[in-house]
Amino acid sequence: MAEVTAGTAPEKKKKRGRPSAVRLLMNNTLAAGGLVVLCLVILLALAAPLLPLPNPDVTAPANRLQPLFAEGHLLGTDALGRDILSRLIWGTRVSLAVGISATLIAAFFGSLIGLVAGYAGGRVDNLMMRGIDMIMAFPYILLALAIVAALGPGLLNALYAIAVVNIPFFARNIRGITVGLSRREFVDAARLSGKSNAQILFMEILPNVLPVIIITMSTTIGWMILETAGLSFLGLGAQPPQADLGSMLGDGRKILFTAPHVSIVPGLMIFVLVMSINLLGDGVRDVLDPRLKSGALSRPVARTAVTRTNVPDVRPKTGTTLDMQGLKTEFHVGGDIYKAVGGVDLKLKQGECLGLVGESGSGKSVTAMSIMGLVPTPPGRIVDGVALLEGDDLFSMTDEQVRQLRGSVVSHVFQDPLSTLHPLFTVGDQLVEAIQAHQPLSSADAQKKAADLLAMVRIPNPAERLKAYPHELSGGMRQRVCIAMALANDARMIIADEPTTALDVTVQAQVLSLLATLRKEHNVAILFITHDFGVVSAICDRVAVMYAGKIVETGTTDEILSAPAHPYTSRLIACVPVLGEPGRRLDAIEGRPPVVNNLPEGCAFAARCPKAQPDCRSGEIPLAEMSEGRAVRCLYPETKEPIDA
Repeated sequence: MAEVTAGTAPEKKKKRGRPSAVRLLMNNTLAAGGLVVLCLVILLALAAPLLPLPNPDVTAPANRLQPLFAEGHLLGTDALGRDILSRLIWGTRVSLAVGISATLIAAFFGSLIGLVAGYAGGRVDNLMMRGIDMIMAFPYILLALAIVAALGPGLLNALYAIAVVNIPFFARNIRGITVGLSRREFVDAARLSGKSNAQILFMEILPNVLPVIIITMSTTIGWMILETAGLSFLGLGAQPPQADLGSMLGDGRKILFTAPHVSIVPGLMIFVLVMSINLLGDGVRDVLDPRLKSGALSRPVARTAVTRTNVPDVRPKTGTTLDMQGLKTEFHVGGDIYKAVGGVDLKLKQGECLGLVGESGSGKSVTAMSIMGLVPTPPGRIVDGVALLEGDDLFSMTDEQVRQLRGSVVSHVFQDPLSTLHPLFTVGDQLVEAIQAHQPLSSADAQKKAADLLAMVRIPNPAERLKAYPHELSGGMRQRVCIAMALANDARMIIADEPTTALDVTVQAQVLSLLATLRKEHNVAILFITHDFGVVSAICDRVAVMYAGKIVETGTTDEILSAPAHPYTSRLIACVPVLGEPGRRLDAIEGRPPVVNNLPEGCAFAARCPKAQPDCRSGEIPLAEMSEGRAVRCLYPETKEPIDA
């Protein structure tokens, strides 16, 4: 699909960019519904003075306890003959005002306490937090009752009471976030620039905490309304003749069985009001979460969505561990479609190491994660292609089948072992968990196998190392643990996503040597992702060079390094320093890769290629075979005559 549209006439350019906050909110059906209901309730409450409603405080004993839909009283009347509809609208107005006001007060003072305590630390933090702890030691409703009892019944006093008992909620949340932020590098940079503590607190930290404050407020207003209604229900809030939803509910409790509508109507209004606020609060939380600004408001699912319109008819080849053909993976962000992988073919034999090489952003990691469905959805989805693992199509399997293959048949080794390993569990616990997830072994047997795995990856004193936490190990040791975890269940294929990039040169060489040795001893197929041709020459049998989501050249490592065919490949190799050639010129590739949501026609590398011709910028450039196992996506390769498209 992506390749077909590449050669067509360009359509009218659409508006680009991420969706706005309003659009993200409206994409959430429940949040949008809550917003609509809440807006209607607020508009109705604000319009109370303009509506043709009877005075809500005027009693008419002759019309007491009129039923629903009575003449002149749509929702009936209460025990004193007052119009319930009028009291409901005016009472909603009062409840909203009290709930919002109490939330603002609690948010202001609670956030201020949390900011100061978290930033100052030491005695200031201890003093403030112990005060907050004293407030939290009392049951909140009893504390609110005590405050109202001390100040006297009344709506304003109830507002103060509700605000005070909710200050610790804001203070605790904001203080925890501020403690982490106050030790970040951008705060140190602000101190070095000469900013005062107040400037750092309100200009550097507060903007980072503000989304959390807004989220907390949006989910607290409904609770405030309920608490205010509870105090009014007990007669400690709104005093006659003034009414709010809680006092209306309290008035109807004495006649609940004879005239249930007097209590049910305000009860339903409280339910609708609080539910709409909570749904809207959840939507606001998702909109402000940067991890969810992906065009949809659902969190990533356990497996990448597969939306293929047709399944390619591909017959598996014997001796091939992985046979991938025509893989296309896209990211749908707002109105944009990012074609991260635009039709990739890869073949990996058992015991072979295939290097996937390219600049950052070329689609290497997305290709690798697509194999086992690890690309997050939303926004990612696999729209075309097939991936055969020992003859079985991974994209046609159920989620449970794919889960069983993860960590057993196919394992991953990622770039940063410190973020891969859980910081709160020992190395041994994590290895045992990986083993027992796929093998019915006892804890003792799993511990023994975990020690054997650490010994296999050349970690000295493995029995003691099992008790170590990840932060107690060096970077090379942590990466060896990750490799041991990948081999825990005799995986037949390992996807190594730049496993040596974060390591120094000496440790990098050790890890590469270890991978090469384990591959030969266990006959494991390795898909090795890197951007360094020096690493490729040390471990890989074959190489696939990737650019802008497509394979531009494939071949054996010796062929690629000695005689690169694609100009992009030759320029990548030219960037690698060679030991013993101090006078060798290192040429950087001019320009930048194209953005994959706006790929050019023809060859994506044409804008940066010194050999580009007019025909390179039109039509689809095929991956043409040069010899057995060697192919290049170029009309004017480095080592051959021009290829006819």
